[in-house]
Parts: sequence; structure tokens; C-alpha cells
Amino acid sequence: MFRYFIDFGLSSILVALISYLLGSLSFSIIFTKAFDHNTDIRTMGSGNAGATNVLRSVGAKAAVFTFIFDFAKGAISVILGRMVFQYVCGLTGVPIMIAQYGAYIAGVACVIGHIYPIYFGFKGGKGVLTSAAMIALIDWRVFIIVIGIFIIVFIFTKIVSLSSICGAAAFPVATFLISYFVDYRGGKSTIGSVSFSYVLITTAIALLMAFILIIKHKSNIERIKNGTEQKLKINHKS
Repeated sequence: MFRYFIDFGLSSILVALISYLLGSLSFSIIFTKAFDHNTDIRTMGSGNAGATNVLRSVGAKAAVFTFIFDFAKGAISVILGRMVFQYVCGLTGVPIMIAQYGAYIAGVACVIGHIYPIYFGFKGGKGVLTSAAMIALIDWRVFIIVIGIFIIVFIFTKIVSLSSICGAAAFPVATFLISYFVDYRGGKSTIGSVSFSYVLITTAIALLMAFILIIKHKSNIERIKNGTEQKLKINHKS
């Protein structure tokens, strides 16, 4: 038992640290500086270091690069976390299902890095796109539900923040429904036998992530309530 604690404890710290540092690469800041004469995106538009603000304030080209790289860093983190834990699972002989915890640790750490980037004074974005990558790489079934909610809300409102909030709220609900009814009760998991503790832990992580994402949209929620939140408009200068 002590060996398991050491092996997985050290692996968790390593995965979390690397993923946090990767998440701290705020590509909205990097590409805005590259495309808009060294301007900091945090001084433009809504002040948020995210792809939507880049699209509004800088243009489509910088926004596309931001979207690709912010999504990629979340995906790479999850893949790395899963690979490290799969390796440790092989050494210790524990069920391969445990590797999913490595994916979750990496994903959460990457999102925290995106929100509080060490390279940019701990002032980053809201973590929506990086969270989407985390969800997509961990469980495509949950991702389909979450992105479906996002798209439906966006079609009717054209408000990215409201769509993101609704998608975030759907994350823990979808995680529980899939992990409990399909994986645990239905026995149709793609990662081997799933325990009830796995259902509880993954749902708790999803709930924590949803809470963080929604809290980061506090100012947007106030504007939505006041009817002053902007609908998506594109700056065509690049």
C-alpha cells in the first residue's frame, strides 16, 4: 500500500506540475501580441485572455491560432496524464481504470494554469476552451452532451458566456449520468470495470470544474441579468 501511495503520489505531482506549466502558456496573450503590435489582450475588449475576446478585439486569424493552441494544450495534458498513470498501473498491477485519474489531474491542473498562468502574473482566461479539450479527451460521450448544450444555447442567444455557463453546468450532470448508468450499472465502460467510488470521484471533479468555470463568469452573469452582455461580433481587421 505504501508503495502505491509513493508511486501514484509522485506521479500525481509530476503530472499536475507539467500540466499547470503547459496550461500557463496563455496563447491569447501570445498571439495578440504577435498579431496586434505587442498589445496585451487583457487591456482590450472585455479584458479576458480568451479566444472570444481575441475574436472580438483582434480578429479571426489570431482567434483561430488561440483556439487551436488552447485546445491543444488541454488535450496534450490529458494524454500525458493518462500515459504516466498507465505506466504506473503496469508497474503496480492496479486496474487500468486508475489511469483515468491521471487524465483528470492533468486536465484540472492545465485549466488552473490557464486561469492563473505563472508566466503572465497569474491573470489568465476563464478556462472554457481548455476545459472543453479536457472533457473531449477524457470522455467523448460527456463531451457530446456538453458541447450539444453549448451549441443549442448559442444558437438561440448568440452569447458565448451564457452558452459556456450552461455547458459547464451540464458537465457534472453528464459525467454522473454516463459513469453511473452506462459504465457502472450498464457495464459498458471503455476503461474496464468501473467502481461506484469512481463515479463519485469523477462527478465530484466535474462539479468542482463547473463551479470554477461558473465563478469565473461572475461578471458575465451580472451583465446577462442586466441585459448588457454582448452577443458575438467579429473584428475583421485580421
